[in-house]
Amino acid sequence: MGDRKAGRPAFDALCADLASVHGKSAKPTICFYDLDRTVTRFPTWSWFLARTILRYCPWRIVLVPFVMLVAIGRAVGWVSRDRIKEVMHGVLIGRDTRQAVIDRWAGSFADHVVRNGIRPGALLQIAADRAAGHRIVLATAAHRFYAEPIARRLGISDVIATEARRRGNRITHRLAGANVYGEAKLAAVSAWLSGQGFAREDLLVRFYSDHASDAPCLAFADRGIAVNGNRSMRALAGQHNWTSLDWNLTTAVVA
Repeated sequence: MGDRKAGRPAFDALCADLASVHGKSAKPTICFYDLDRTVTRFPTWSWFLARTILRYCPWRIVLVPFVMLVAIGRAVGWVSRDRIKEVMHGVLIGRDTRQAVIDRWAGSFADHVVRNGIRPGALLQIAADRAAGHRIVLATAAHRFYAEPIARRLGISDVIATEARRRGNRITHRLAGANVYGEAKLAAVSAWLSGQGFAREDLLVRFYSDHASDAPCLAFADRGIAVNGNRSMRALAGQHNWTSLDWNLTTAVVA
C-alpha cells in the first residue's frame, strides 16, 4: 500500500505531462454562452414581443405607448429592470397565458431566430467547442420559455435563464426569482455548477459575451471572451486581458 501511495505523485505528473504533450487539459471545460447580441444578432426579448404581437395578438399594439412610458421610467431609475420585464410581458402578451400557447409562440420564434438571426461565428464556435468535447451552456437573461427552444435548435441541452412564475399549466408575467442579469447571472452560473456537482477548481471555464453587464461572469471564467463588443466593451476586454472576437466573421473562432 505504501508503494502505491509513493507512486501516486509520479503517476499524476506523468498524466499531466501526457496532457501537455497532446495539448489537452486534464480538467473538463465548460463553455457558457450569453444569448442576446452574442449568439444572436439582435436582443431577443423585444424581438419576441414584437413578433408575437404582430402575428398572434395585433390588438395589443395600442398598448405599446404605455410600455414606452414605463421604459422611460426605467431609464431614469424609477423602475427596476426586473419590474419592466414583468410589465412588458403582462401588457404585451398577457398576465396569465396557457403554457401550450406560449410554447407555440416560442417554438415559432425559435425557428425564426435560428433561420435569420444567429451570428455565423457563433455557430462555428459552438461547433468547435462541441468537437473539442467541451460542455456548452447557454446562460442568458432571456426567458427560459423561448431561450430553451433556441438552445435545442442549436444542439445545446443546458440552459440557465430567467424563469417566469407558473400557475399550474399557465405562465404568468411575474418572475420566479431574479432576472438573470449582471451579478445575478454569476450567481445563477455558480448555482448551476454546484447543482451539477462541479467544484470550480476542478474545471476550466470559458464565458462568451458581448456586454459589460457580464463582466462578473467574464472575470469568473478562466478565459473571458468578448464578442461583437462596442468600443467600451473592447476597452474593458483590453483592461482585463479578455480575448476579443467578431462573430459576424466566419473565421473568428478560438481553439
